[in-house]
Amino acid sequence: MAIGALYIHVPFCHAKCVYCDFDSRACADGREFDRYVERVLDRLASLRSSGVLASCSTAYIGGGTPTVLGRRLCEIVKQVRDIAPGLIELTCEANPESLSYDLAAGLAAAGTTRISLGVQSFQDDELRALGRLHDARRAREAIGEALRAGLDVSADLMCGIPLQTDASWDDTLSQAYDSGIGHVSVYPLTIEEGTPLSVLLERGVWDEPDEDAQAERMERARVYAERAGMHPYEVASYARPGKECRHNIAYWTGVEYLGLGRSAASMLARSSYEGLREVLGLPACSSRASRLRVVQVADDTADSMQPRAYDVEELDARESAAEDLMLGMRMTRGVGADLLAVCRERIGAAPLERAIDEALGRGLARWSEDATRDGVPRLVPTHDGWLLGNELYGLFWELAHDDA
Repeated sequence: MAIGALYIHVPFCHAKCVYCDFDSRACADGREFDRYVERVLDRLASLRSSGVLASCSTAYIGGGTPTVLGRRLCEIVKQVRDIAPGLIELTCEANPESLSYDLAAGLAAAGTTRISLGVQSFQDDELRALGRLHDARRAREAIGEALRAGLDVSADLMCGIPLQTDASWDDTLSQAYDSGIGHVSVYPLTIEEGTPLSVLLERGVWDEPDEDAQAERMERARVYAERAGMHPYEVASYARPGKECRHNIAYWTGVEYLGLGRSAASMLARSSYEGLREVLGLPACSSRASRLRVVQVADDTADSMQPRAYDVEELDARESAAEDLMLGMRMTRGVGADLLAVCRERIGAAPLERAIDEALGRGLARWSEDATRDGVPRLVPTHDGWLLGNELYGLFWELAHDDA
C-alpha cells in the first residue's frame, strides 16, 4: 500500500457555529470524550500490524474542534506518531477558545508540528454574528501561545460574512499577516441549507453574501499575502517559503489518504482498498474500480453496538485521471508532463487537447516554463482561472465521461 496521508475526525465542539454544516455537535461531556479517544486509539492500533501507514508522511486531526479533547488529544497524536514513524507533518485543528499554551506545548511534545487555527475574523462584532466563542483578543493570544510552543501556525479567515466591510476585512488581513504565522487559508462564506445562518437570512436578519464583494476580498487577501512575503500555492491558501501545508498538497496531487472516524473521507487505490477491507470492514468493490472514495457514515463512537458503515464511490481509470487533472489545477504550480501523459492514455489525446485548448482560449489556463523539469512546460491556472475556479475545474472533470 502507498497511503501517504491520514485524517482523523473529531466530531465535537463546545458550540456549533451558525454557518456550520460539518458533522459535529456541541458537547462538554468528558466521559463521551474519553470513550471517543479510546475508540480512536483502538482503531489506530488495529492498523499497526498491517503496516498500512508505513509510508504516510502527513496526518491531520480535524473536526469539529479536536482541542476540546484537551490533553486527551495528545494521546491520539502519540499513537499516530507510533504507527506512522515517517510523518513529516502532523496538524491539529484548533479554535482559539480551546487552545492554551499548556495544551499547545503538550501537543508539540507529543509530536504535533502544526496548528490550524479557526480565527475567521479579527473583528468582535463579526465573530459574534458567526456564533464564534472567541473574540479577537483571544485569537491573537492563541496565535502567540502556539508560536511560543514551537508550532507552525495557520489561520483560517472568512470573507463575505455578516457586518464585514472592506475596511474591516483589510484590518483582519493586516492582523493575520502581521502576526508572525506562516500560513493563511481564506474562504468565502457559503450558506448551507438548514443551518441557523440560512434561517437568519430568510428572516432578513442578515443580507445574502455578495459574490462580487467576496471575489474582491479574495483578491485583497492575495495582495496582502504577497506584500507579507507569502505566496499562493493553492486556490485558497498562502504560505511563507517552506510553510505550505503538506496535507493540503496531498489532497490535490492524487496522494492516497485514509480517513478514520464518522464522516471521515478516504481516497484509495483499488489495491489499498482491498488490503484494508478486513481491518476496516469495507464492502466489496466491483471490477471497474480503479480508485475508491470512501466516507464513513456511521461509527461506534456513540454506541458500541452500532456498526461502522460506509458510502463508497467507485471511479474507473478514466475518471481517476480526470479527477487528478481537475484537482491539480487548484495548485498554483498546475500539472506537469507526467500527469498529462497519463491523461492522454486514459482519456484520449483528442478530448484532452480540446479541453486544454478551451481552457487556454478562455484565459483560464496557460503554459508556464516556471518550475519545470527538463524544460517541459506545466499547465497552470491563470489569475482568471483562480478567480473562476469552478469553470476551470468543471471543464476538466467533464473529461471523465466518454462523450467529452
